[in-house]
Amino acid sequence: MEPRNFKFSTVFKIVFLMIVLSHQLSFGKIKLPDLVSDKMVLQRDVELKIWGWADNGENITIKFRNETYNTSPDKNGKWSVQLKPQKAGGPFMMEINEITIRDILVGDVWLASGQSNMETPIARLTDRFPEINVSDFNKIRYFKVPTQNTVESVRENIASGGKWFTGTASEVMNWTAFAYFYAVEAYEHSKIPQGMLVSSLGGSVIQSWVSQEHLKNFPDDIIDKQALSALNSSKLDQGRNLWNQKDFNDGNWEKAKVPGKWKDNGIRAKGTVWFRKNFELPASMDGKFARLYLGVMVDSDSVFVNGKFVGSTSYTYPPRKYYIPGGILKQGKNTIAIQLTSNFGNGEFVADKPYKIVGDGVVVDLTGEWKYNIGRDTSKDEEYKSKLKNLRSAPSGLYNGMIYPIRDYKVRGAIWYQGESNAGQSEDYAGLLKNLIENWREVFQWNQMPFLLVQLPNFMEKTNDPNAPSGWAGIREAQFKTSQTVPYTAMSVNYDIGEWNDIHPLNKKDMAKRLFLAARKLVYGEKLVSSGPVFKSMKVENSNIILSFDNVGSGLQSKTGNLKHFAIAGSDKKFVWADAKIKGNTVIVTSKEIKNPVAVRYAWSNNPEDANLQNKEGLLASPFRTDDW
Repeated sequence: MEPRNFKFSTVFKIVFLMIVLSHQLSFGKIKLPDLVSDKMVLQRDVELKIWGWADNGENITIKFRNETYNTSPDKNGKWSVQLKPQKAGGPFMMEINEITIRDILVGDVWLASGQSNMETPIARLTDRFPEINVSDFNKIRYFKVPTQNTVESVRENIASGGKWFTGTASEVMNWTAFAYFYAVEAYEHSKIPQGMLVSSLGGSVIQSWVSQEHLKNFPDDIIDKQALSALNSSKLDQGRNLWNQKDFNDGNWEKAKVPGKWKDNGIRAKGTVWFRKNFELPASMDGKFARLYLGVMVDSDSVFVNGKFVGSTSYTYPPRKYYIPGGILKQGKNTIAIQLTSNFGNGEFVADKPYKIVGDGVVVDLTGEWKYNIGRDTSKDEEYKSKLKNLRSAPSGLYNGMIYPIRDYKVRGAIWYQGESNAGQSEDYAGLLKNLIENWREVFQWNQMPFLLVQLPNFMEKTNDPNAPSGWAGIREAQFKTSQTVPYTAMSVNYDIGEWNDIHPLNKKDMAKRLFLAARKLVYGEKLVSSGPVFKSMKVENSNIILSFDNVGSGLQSKTGNLKHFAIAGSDKKFVWADAKIKGNTVIVTSKEIKNPVAVRYAWSNNPEDANLQNKEGLLASPFRTDDW
């Protein structure tokens, strides 16, 4: 009888298991995009689209706020339903067949995009803004679209891994900084839930975010710098897996000073340069954990301590703050090696930033003399040029993978903070930005979709030459012209809150505050002064140029002291610094050096932080020029 009982038991278990598996499979047919998940924020007061995928023949039932919606998938397996407009509120629950989505809010959703300044982790700002650590905002939510650069064609779904987070202290460190401060500003003003849908990528150029259809009228040399960078990086670096080792003999390497620029150290390469430095540690630091501060570097780096990888950053200028895990550091001699890549030859360890190791009461100064050797000089090869001709579609990769897949998620407006990577193409930027706006309005099916533009802040060392070329001034001008000529756009001005030696300024709080002020007028229709003075016209009287402005608010004024950063030129097109005075709602500009002036520039440089014309509402005038030289 024993064998018979055993067989019966085995058969019973198999049948039971098959029933369970069949049951589980029947409940695993529906797939939702990561955006449609717990803690999401839905846009209020508009028809909403909820979508996903399912097996053919699967009936989909959605229940939300006492309403029921039914649908089924098309031949490709995709289904969607339209929800009627919803009033702000929550939390709510949504049921999609057997799936339950909890803690849903209805409010305003903002699509925030751009490059690294839209990516800046909030953790970098906690020292400056300690309120972040005790954030208690459950009614603001954040979703970061995972990176998906798709050259070939558009994608129907975003890459996996995205998740909604609240603005409470336990989750806020998952946020990016600008998104957080904008959401806080919007929520505290409106008391309506806010959702930040962030689709951005550090170092990206604007053409990455525009569809091929909207790029076709631009010249072929408007190419994706990221494609060039990736192509260059794919080639071998002769120091890879060798020059990072602790015991490597670098006795014949050249010397360099850190901090410092490559060119100031005699480095003329374009590509990868390795830097090494030995340092001593006391017995108390043997095997201990430590923090490594390496200032900011241009462009990308990988860092090794005693041959062990401790961190990397893939784009220009974020503060390098790495951890050295326990067990790596040793008593006596230690070695740090840095693989620093600059595809355009402007590599740099930026001055006035910390370069040190800190741990257990010990501080090791890493400034001073280092050794260096060139790992790969891309200026010595030209074959990439022919390959780039085949990468014409590369500029649209981020649009294909990170904008097109979210086109059905309804938003209140878009925020665009980008331009740093296009500073060398400023003459094309206005056209590219106009086409991006048209492109996104088309794909989101909303031709009045508001666009809020963050004008680039001040950056790089100041110059005393009013004739110095400035790609950043050109980008600011393009952003300003777009805000004046493309309907349903607005812009904030920020050239006083940047940092000369950090492309990622920390004061994202004031930037967000200024941009939301623009949103209050553009998006919500509030009657208020939302921008600073805007140049309108000029006329010449004797040796003076008289400038007139719109958006003067309660009147013109200087932010501090005498007006600064005005320059004037005659017919020779040579600018000199000028005196400027406010008279009523005009500014009179003159210089003893220019008897017959023809043009004026204001705040026209990479770093015009001392420019100080504003209205009495405290909003700065946008940089401008009256010439087109």
